[in-house]
Amino acid sequence: MARAQHHSPELEPAPADLVLRGARIHTVDPELPAAEALAVRDGRIVWLGDDADAGPWIGPDTQVVDAGGRLVLPGFIDAHNHVRLGSDDACVQLAGAASLSEIHDRIAAWRERNPDAAWIEAEAFDYSALPDGRMPTAADLDPVTGDTPAMVLSYDVHTAWLNSAALHRLGVRADRTELPFGVAQTDPTTGEPTGFVRDFAVRGLSRDGHRALRELGVPWASPERQYGRLVKSLDDAIRFGITTVVEPQNSLDDLALFERARAEGRLRSRLVAALFHPRGTSDADLDDFEAATRAYRDERMRLGPLKLYIDDVVEPRTAALLEPYSTGCGGHRGETFYPAEEFADLLTKLDARGFQCFVHATGDRGIRTVLDAVEQARAVNGPRDARHQVVHVECLDPADAPRFAGLGVVACMQPRHCAPEIAGPGQDWAANVGAGRWHKAWPMRTLDAAGATLAFSSDWNVAEMDPMIGIYTAITRKPLAGGPAWMPEETVDVATAVHAYTMGSAYANFLEDERGSLSVGKVADFAVLSRDILRAAPEDIPGTVAELVVVAGDVVHEAGICRSGHSVKN
Repeated sequence: MARAQHHSPELEPAPADLVLRGARIHTVDPELPAAEALAVRDGRIVWLGDDADAGPWIGPDTQVVDAGGRLVLPGFIDAHNHVRLGSDDACVQLAGAASLSEIHDRIAAWRERNPDAAWIEAEAFDYSALPDGRMPTAADLDPVTGDTPAMVLSYDVHTAWLNSAALHRLGVRADRTELPFGVAQTDPTTGEPTGFVRDFAVRGLSRDGHRALRELGVPWASPERQYGRLVKSLDDAIRFGITTVVEPQNSLDDLALFERARAEGRLRSRLVAALFHPRGTSDADLDDFEAATRAYRDERMRLGPLKLYIDDVVEPRTAALLEPYSTGCGGHRGETFYPAEEFADLLTKLDARGFQCFVHATGDRGIRTVLDAVEQARAVNGPRDARHQVVHVECLDPADAPRFAGLGVVACMQPRHCAPEIAGPGQDWAANVGAGRWHKAWPMRTLDAAGATLAFSSDWNVAEMDPMIGIYTAITRKPLAGGPAWMPEETVDVATAVHAYTMGSAYANFLEDERGSLSVGKVADFAVLSRDILRAAPEDIPGTVAELVVVAGDVVHEAGICRSGHSVKN
């Protein structure tokens, strides 16, 4: 290694609080790309360099960590991770259930274990479990749920599936389909609710929707169940080396859950929480958002961005496409939640007030609507460093790829979503879009080549939280179990994927001066990995674990790393 080292100019070498040595440090900092050792004082990096030069930074009270030659990366920054929504152990788990009969079997087994349950709640239903691309109905659930109300959430939590008892309990009728927690689909012949509810992510996860579900007695919406999901997700995040979580959709009511987690020592990662801006958000609400943002501005937890939706999702054909869906819908192209002109005016207004906007957009027409709105905001308000985000970018028209860099818009993407076993041939996403548009699917390489900032994330609990799975998918676009790649021309290399999970996500959230790379003066957030993913075969990346995770110089998770509280002689 070249004899290069960096340290704070105002600090002469002196004993640090923690020294990491014997490492292969990939800094994600072009000024010093690699190092063997680093020193931490008061939660920040004060020196990086070669092992041979670490001695002056080690004293009798220095905690010394020997990485044993392992790869060290900046702590991952998961730019879109629903830790508050999370996964719920009290629910029937439907992940991997590939048919209606398998769904029935899992629900029946759960009922045997929970015979006195007042509700049956399930999560992670996959749309492709129903044949011929149809959406589920109450009649599909009734045989296995009987008179006990049942609510099943899709894997993306954008839709809910109710049985007949739940339709009755929640007051869903032919004359009451616009609900606080979604829009009930009706039978085109009878006009009666089918049991399928769309727009759950927009309504059911809103402040009013959650309150309504809680008041209607749905256990899933209770504060204790919410808190249980949150802390379980936070524990997973730190175990995976995610030192900053961006929670993308919260109401002011939800802040108490994070405060409790912090008070109880469960918030070990840093947190950025975006506030949800559903249709109907008032100027008074925006004033409340601004006040809350001022109140939460420390290094551990901060608020600021606003979350909006322009369209929904491809699988139930609710994303907004430029051309009609390929299956089952005639000339249907999906809808946007706002007319284009109204959304452009709204984003211009929010931009003028200084808000950063995270906008959910999956379809090519939805994405174009957001880019057009940002273009209007810049024309009206003047260019500013807003870093508005298009979140998901699942189906992008190639003509719009250069606009991301040109407008300063971040592409917040979830590589795991484009895995063949989730979205590829034979799955609802690929069937609904059609093979003629597969070249638009998650165009990570195209966006990177066009100069866009890529910010990678998991979208937990829609997909696995583990960054190793996201990185593997980004560089292979292959199934997790192996097999042919889908659209491999849109893969990125491993260094680009790591950058998107660290510095890209830091930049996307105005954190690049504090996090995202291992650089002198930045906070000491890093992970020591069990495998060198920069050199490993791609198929070996999944299964790599974070053997040591450090936040602000404190070891918050460890497994198998040697560390000492005393000086180590050179």
